[in-house]
Order: sequence, then C-alpha cells, then structure tokens
Amino acid sequence: MPDTAATPTTPVHLRAAGVSVVLVCDGARLPAVLYWGTDLGELGAADIVALAAASVPGTVSNDLDDVTRVGVLPEHSAGWVGRPGLAGHRAGRAWSPLFTRTAFHVQPDPAGGGTVRATGRDDDAGLELRLEIELLASGVLRQRATVAVPAGAAGGGGGGGEPFVVGGLALALPVPPVATELFDLAGRWGRERAPQRAPFVVGVHSRENRRGRTGPDAPLVLAAGTAGFGFREGEVWAVHVAWSGNHVSYAERLANGAAVLGGGELLLPGEVRLAQGEEYTGPWVYAAHAIGLDGIAARFHTHLRSRPQHPRSPRPVVLNTWEAVYFDHDLDRLVDLARVGADVGVERYVLDDGWFRHRRTDKAGLGDWYVDEDVWPRGLHPLVDEVRRLGMQFGLWVEPEMVNPDSDLARAHPEWILATGGRTPPLSRSQQVLDLAHPGAYGYVLERLDALLREYPISYLKWDHNRDLVDAGHSPFGTPGVHAQTRAVYRLIDELRSRHPHLEIESCSSGGLRVDLEILERTDRVWGSDNIDPLERQQIQRYTVQLLPPELIGAHVGSPRSHSTARTHDLSFRAGTALFGSFGIEWDVTTASAEERKELAAWVQLYKDVRGLLHSGTVVRADQHDPAAALHGVVASDRSSALFALVQLATPLTAVPGALRLPGLDPERRYRVTVQPPGDTPAVRQRRLPAWLATGVELPGRVLAEAGLRTPALNPEQLLLLRAEAVGER
Repeated sequence: MPDTAATPTTPVHLRAAGVSVVLVCDGARLPAVLYWGTDLGELGAADIVALAAASVPGTVSNDLDDVTRVGVLPEHSAGWVGRPGLAGHRAGRAWSPLFTRTAFHVQPDPAGGGTVRATGRDDDAGLELRLEIELLASGVLRQRATVAVPAGAAGGGGGGGEPFVVGGLALALPVPPVATELFDLAGRWGRERAPQRAPFVVGVHSRENRRGRTGPDAPLVLAAGTAGFGFREGEVWAVHVAWSGNHVSYAERLANGAAVLGGGELLLPGEVRLAQGEEYTGPWVYAAHAIGLDGIAARFHTHLRSRPQHPRSPRPVVLNTWEAVYFDHDLDRLVDLARVGADVGVERYVLDDGWFRHRRTDKAGLGDWYVDEDVWPRGLHPLVDEVRRLGMQFGLWVEPEMVNPDSDLARAHPEWILATGGRTPPLSRSQQVLDLAHPGAYGYVLERLDALLREYPISYLKWDHNRDLVDAGHSPFGTPGVHAQTRAVYRLIDELRSRHPHLEIESCSSGGLRVDLEILERTDRVWGSDNIDPLERQQIQRYTVQLLPPELIGAHVGSPRSHSTARTHDLSFRAGTALFGSFGIEWDVTTASAEERKELAAWVQLYKDVRGLLHSGTVVRADQHDPAAALHGVVASDRSSALFALVQLATPLTAVPGALRLPGLDPERRYRVTVQPPGDTPAVRQRRLPAWLATGVELPGRVLAEAGLRTPALNPEQLLLLRAEAVGER
C-alpha cells in the first residue's frame, strides 16, 4: 500500500509481532492512540469504526461537556488537565496552543507495522507541530515530535516577534485501567539498576533526571502492568526515553481514570528558544507491550538486533587493564599482562586510563590527549605492536568530554569549561566538563582523537564520562548548556565513526551511567557498572537486560577480592556471572596461579563456544519464590538449546530447596538437561546434590517448565550452569 495523504475519517490499525496500535483523529485534532496492546487480528473498516465509537467514554457531572481523547501530544487546550505535551510561551503568551491537523500520512511496512506522520498548526500561537509514530517490525512502538516556528509566522497570541521558549515536549501513550502497578529502576554508582515498584494511583509518578547524562538512578524503562506482574506473567506496557542528557519519564493517572505513560527531554529554563524558521525535535520515546517483563525485554532486544549497525561479529573476549595496573603504566608489566591474556584466550586488549600527559593520578591531565612522552618515550607503538603480534585487537580509554583544572588545556582555555554566572561549578572527581558546543573545544577534541586513531591501529575506544553536568552553562553568557552538549557529543561520535568506520566504541560513564537507546545508535557496547563484584553484578545485569541484549553489556571477571566491595569469590562465580554479557577480564592475571589460569582459560573457551547462543537467543528470568536464589538464562531463537544459571545469592529460607523450573523451552519438545562445565566446580560438587545432576535428565519442555527438577542446595554466592539440548526432531 503506497504512502497516503488521507483525511482520517476512519481509525488507522497497525499490526506487528503480536501488537496492535489503533490511532484515531477526532475532528481536526492531532492523532490519539485508541488502543495499544495485544494484536486484535484482522479488522475490517466497519469493525475499526465500531471500536472507535464503543471506546468513547460518557460525560460525568462537573466535567467537560464534550469528551476529547488524550492525544499522543496531550493538549491542555483540548481539556487534558494532566501534564501537557508541549510547554512553552512567547513573552508569556502562546502558552496553551491548540493544534489543528493539516496533514496525515500513513505508510504501512510490508514487514509489519508502519509509520504515521501528522502535522498540525496553531496560527494564533504561530506554531507548527509534526508527529512521527512508528510501529516497528519488532512490535516496539516509537514516537517523536517537532515543534517549529514557521518562517513568516504572524501569530504569537500578541507575542509579536519574540521567540517561542520551549519548556518541554513530551509524548504520551494511554494504558488501560487494568494497569495498576508501576515498575522502574533506581540505584547509585556501583549499585545501578535496582528495581522498585509502586501502586499506579491517581497522580504523577515522575522520574526527572537533571544529571546531564542518563545517570545511575535512571528508570531505564518505566512499566505499568496488571497486579503482580513479573518476569513471565502479567500484561505490561513500558516506555523508554532515548536521550543521553536531561530527561523525564512519567506515569500519570487522572481522577477520571485516564492513564498514560510518557516522556521526553527535560529542558533547562530558556535552553531552547525558537525564532522564525527554527525548530526543535524531541527524542524518540520507545514503548513496548508484552506479557511479563521478559516479553518487554524480548521486544527491545529484537529491535536492537534488527538495526543495520548492530554488532554482527562475535563479541571478543576483552582484557581491560584498569583494575590490573591502574595508573602504573610500565611497558614490561603491560606486555606481561598481554602475554598471559593471550595465553588464556583474550581477543581484545584495552589500555585504560593513565597513558596521556601528566596523568599519574586522576587529579591531572584530562584534556591533554597526547601520549605521555615520559612514560612512553617511543609512544604506544611497542605495546600496540606486541598486542597485535599476539593476535589481539588494541583498544584505548578516553574521556573526551571532561577536563582537569590541572591540565594544559584548562590553563590555556578556561572559557571552554561549562560554567554559569562567572563561577566555577563544584568539582567532581577533580574534573570539570568541556563545553563541546564551543567550536574551539569541539575542534580540538575531534583533531586529537582523529590523530590518535590515525597514528595507531586502534579498533576500540572505551569512551568514559565520569561526572554529572552540574551548573553547566555555555560560554560566554552562561546560558544552559546540557542540550547543546548532548547534541555535540552525538555529532562528535558520528564524525569519528564516519572517518573510522571500523572503529567500535563503548559507552562507559562511571560504569553504566550512560545507557540509553540514543547513545546506542552510535556505540557498540555499554559498561554495565564499575562494580564487577559478581554478587552485585547479578542484580545489575539482571535488570540491564530489561532494555539491552547481553552482547551489548560489558561484564568482566575481576580479581578474587573485589576492588569495589572487598568481597572474595570463587573464580566460578566471577566467571559464571560475566559469561552472560560481553565477556572480559579485569584482573592482573600475571598474579594468578597456574590452576587459576587453566580454569580461566576453560571459562574463556566456554564463552567462545556459547556466545553465538547467548548473543542471539531470548533472555529468560524466572520468578523465584525465594529471593535468596535466582535463575536466568538464554534460550536459542529456535528453542533447540538453552543455557541457564542457577545462582545462590544468599542462604535459602528452607533447608531443602524446591523445584527448579526452566522457563522459555518449547513445551512440545524433549530436552536433555546436564550440568555445563566448568560451571560444575569442586565447591559445587562437594555438596550432596540431587542424583539427576550426575547423569542428566531427559524430559519434555512442558514438564521442565511446570513440574521442574529438584533444586540443588548450593552455598551462598555460588552458581551452577545447566545446559538444555533438544532431543530428536521437532
């Protein structure tokens, strides 16, 4: 069906991957979502019209005489008394625009879903609004809006030629009354992605982020669902704001029962001012509907894996030098580390912080992006050459958006620091933020990074971002600078990728503090957390996969004693945790015993054997009755095999554990379930385990999911890997 410019006398029905979205335009209004949820099947025009008519609520006392549905852009002028979609004004006027639809285009996608584009105008306010609504083949729905002041606009409600100051531009989607609970994530540095729940009551649940980066306490996804929904059960609706700067995600229920999920960029006062001929486009707001949080995760994973730029090559085993050597950059020591790494199977060696001028501690040197001549008299070439001779790729750590006051750059260009009102923002980690919206600063950073990438065969940049943007004003007047900074970072990365198309980039921001779908449009991995204590990582990774598939999440094997928490763990627990991500090592393996190196090499080989499964299959997480244990895994897309991890987080409530249920398998196929070495360590085998573990067991998938197997009794902070392989033909 070709693109149509239609007067939408009937609602539009889009379908993809088990999801239906029905849009309707009442009168000359902008589109509203009539229905978003489980696929409604093939509907004729008469059925859709009847559905629209049957969904109009009745009027109630002391309310508006005419009922208007809440639009994708909620409008106060149309009677919506909740958070308006567009907030702003022109000299105190044009603050309540009412858009009249001027165009409406529908473009179905043969692969499923389609795109709706609508335009509206308010001539009195002198504004134009453009909406893009897409149901993708994955079943993910996304939408964004652009507000513009057309050239020659004579409106403004009396505001004359004053610019229109955009206070906010947020889009919303309706959720039905059965969605009575909310779920999102909170956290702090080193303990990111902590789940929290709340009742979905009348009022606003608003998660506002003013850190200038996604942040450790970002909701990641904000979900509403039926009472008691979990990983595998309950109907769930969820949204994610794809923006790496300040943003808001919210859930709102009005007294009349109408409820929405929404979000957008959180603009600072006066940050976006539109003169005639100018426009502002908000970020994409992604949304998903499914059964259970696993269903929501699967939709996002399918979408991400469908992108042309999604990493297709096997995710390499990484050795990162940070927790191995910190700032002690001695060539001989780093070469020894590389050689041991190569011996255990490492494929990518990343030199972390400390290689550039004046960088002997974290208090100096940021911004001076030249190889330190004192530490590296021959440059990085001796190390890079040896790394590549050993068969590994070479990667390098950078933090281009930051600057230490104690640096040649800051002394030469103090005006390149984000600052407000003639004062210096408070220090964080002994650093300030470099104003990349300043052409001089942008040009300097681009030239320095480009020069490094041209001089050395660098295949990977670990791109860090270690502080919040506080009091972040753009020089020379101190105007708010977060929006422009975020756009400049995107532009910088895009330009580097254009010049070096084979370069991969990791979004590392104090660990996992810049994790969103817009930074992922231009990066290939995120660092899950600076905390690689496997006990903490079990939770962090369990909920990071709520948005991202495992291959995009950096997960490393740390030293026996965690640098972040001082806990001590067996190698099997550390490696078995890191296995379910983009696997790496962050440990001075030159200090490891011969037995430890042998075991580590076995884990590296296992990762290489199963990464094809882990990085293409469906993530499953069991709803456990006992919070002391967790079960998660990945099931192959054709459900021919699966790898599960049974994780004992703490001492169990009962002496004899209950049933071990394996989710996600084909209920009609038979599977052989066995212990997966080396996830059967001596510490595990010393326990009195159920007899089936010694020989394995063969059962139908339905039995494994419903009746389950006797759960082994593990010590706290241990895990056991289980492999399930389909037996016979389907």
